[in-house]
Amino acid sequence: MEKTLYLVRHGQTLFNVQEKIQGWCDSPLTQQGIDQAKTAKKYFQARSVEFDQCFTSTSERAIDTLEYITDRPYIRLKGLKEWNFGCLEGESAVVTPPLPFRDFFVAYGGESEETFQKRTAKTCEELLQNKGKTFLAVTHGAFCARFRAYWNESSIPELRLVNSKQTIGNCCIFKYRYSQSTFRLVEIVSHKQQKTFLS
Repeated sequence: MEKTLYLVRHGQTLFNVQEKIQGWCDSPLTQQGIDQAKTAKKYFQARSVEFDQCFTSTSERAIDTLEYITDRPYIRLKGLKEWNFGCLEGESAVVTPPLPFRDFFVAYGGESEETFQKRTAKTCEELLQNKGKTFLAVTHGAFCARFRAYWNESSIPELRLVNSKQTIGNCCIFKYRYSQSTFRLVEIVSHKQQKTFLS
């Protein structure tokens, strides 16, 4: 049975505005972030999308985003958390290198890119083993990026990654079709954004 996964980045946060590194640490949604989540809700309502199962990262910014999108019950998963940036959490984003980060954060006690990317793939595949056909998962920017890269070759040609430095806006929606243990990216919905940083 084919299933559908909507993978959504959380709304804008205080640390996004302050240009601080935000992985496993957290900060609240701004008013703009709340509005972005409400815009995402309108996208799903306009298409009469009904979620059979909802999941979110355990980070407050993701939980709050999900609660603005839907009033459906949800499950919090640590596997949906952002890349662990180690002791650089909460620091200014100016200390990070240009994308792609690769294993830059390992030296600071964070996750390697390979470990993180495998976590994204494992978590999403496991959550789709639950009953239902349509799933919502609210997560983070780097999570969405590394998951997309993992399944790049199976995505429709016009959505395949050609530039690893592409950024992901707050409340960007990635629509995946899942069958025969394979995720296929079929749509990306980007809302009008201001520049945002790691989260």
